[in-house]
Amino acid sequence: MARGRPGRKQGDLLMKSAEVIGWALGGLEREIAATRERLASLTAQASALRAKLPAAGATGKAGRTQSAAAGTEAAAPAAGGRRRRKMSPEARKRIAELMKKRWAERKKKGLNRL
Repeated sequence: MARGRPGRKQGDLLMKSAEVIGWALGGLEREIAATRERLASLTAQASALRAKLPAAGATGKAGRTQSAAAGTEAAAPAAGGRRRRKMSPEARKRIAELMKKRWAERKKKGLNRL
């Protein structure tokens, strides 16, 4: 007779792995449901706060915030990516000059290899 642990059947392993996968899916589904509930709650709070803001035609910071929020939702990229910042020509020139200066110093020291 062979020593050691008794052999495992392939079917037993498949059943256990299917059971673990089932538990994982159940947990994920519960998390999804809870997240949807939190999202609904946050959406309701946001709409209640938007209702308290003055009309979009009003002057002042609150009016701009509301119109900006409405414009952000409409102008947001479909993929959910962030909008790129645009650098002014002066800033671009200043950065270019600084980088040229840094590289010149590195070249002078002999550190031009990365």
